[in-house]
Amino acid sequence: MKQSASMPRTILAPILLGVLAVALWQLAVVVLEIKPFVLPSPVSIATEFSSSVSSVWTASLVTGANALIGLLIGAIVGIIAAIIATVLPLTDELSAPLVAAASVIPIVALAPVFYTMFGADKETARQLVAALAVFIPVYLNTLRGLRQARPVHRDLMRAYGASAWQSTRAVTLPGAVPFLFIGLRIASSLAVISALIGEYFGGPIGGLGKSITSAAASSNYSLAYAYVLGAILLGLVFYVVTLGLEKLVSPHRASVSTP
Repeated sequence: MKQSASMPRTILAPILLGVLAVALWQLAVVVLEIKPFVLPSPVSIATEFSSSVSSVWTASLVTGANALIGLLIGAIVGIIAAIIATVLPLTDELSAPLVAAASVIPIVALAPVFYTMFGADKETARQLVAALAVFIPVYLNTLRGLRQARPVHRDLMRAYGASAWQSTRAVTLPGAVPFLFIGLRIASSLAVISALIGEYFGGPIGGLGKSITSAAASSNYSLAYAYVLGAILLGLVFYVVTLGLEKLVSPHRASVSTP
């Protein structure tokens, strides 16, 4: 089958590219004698990561919890807001400037404001920063999906005497699910990035962002990059879980094998 034959190529190609990039990185550091404060070698980063895996894990749990809470809050608010905007078009028109303004708010400016509002000893600011970053892609993609239902399909459901909820459940919501998950996939990575950036500007001790700045301040650059590697892995976990949830909820979207 063509589909099954292409699977190894799809999986192996990015792995081989990644291995090649790391090998070139290591070679460049050795040959060019790049100093660790400029760019540590992959070997030193991997060594530091393996020796500090417990602290990386602890920091990842803090950042991951904030990102997850922000993802849930932002996604729920974004979905509800999209549904309201679909039912009440006037709401969409009135909220459009606010959504546009929220989409360009710099996190680096917002995080200190939230720390002042909710206290520097709480995780609330980091979670709200992540929630705001998640809200925009989830809202916009869900709104687009809810508007994909064609008028002819709605007219057909009305002709069959279906209620508004039955029409929404059978036509509107199924058509919006793929767009919703596109927004969630984008938002899953943004949640981790936003929570990580929020840690740079205050808040409780803990988290990958704080650990990166502390390691860099003590000139332990390999450890700082080890925490960066932990952040990359955390982002991948969020993305893969979201993708897996999409496949679970929408199995009909899986490609059909052809002989």
